[in-house]
Amino acid sequence: MNDNNDLAARAKDEISGMAKQGMAHPSTKPVLTGAAIGAVAGVLLPVVSLPLGLAVGAGFAFWQRIKR
Repeated sequence: MNDNNDLAARAKDEISGMAKQGMAHPSTKPVLTGAAIGAVAGVLLPVVSLPLGLAVGAGFAFWQRIKR
């Protein structure tokens, strides 16, 4: 249970930091890169749409940043 609260707190801190610092925050560029890769995958794959690919790519990159 404590791990879930810790993960939620880290996610909140990362999102808050990204919103305040913009491109200066260390998580912003990897999350935007993940979003771009997901968007390209969404365009290329017939089952996935561009917005879904973008969201999944950004979510995956964000997850990789906060899970440590």
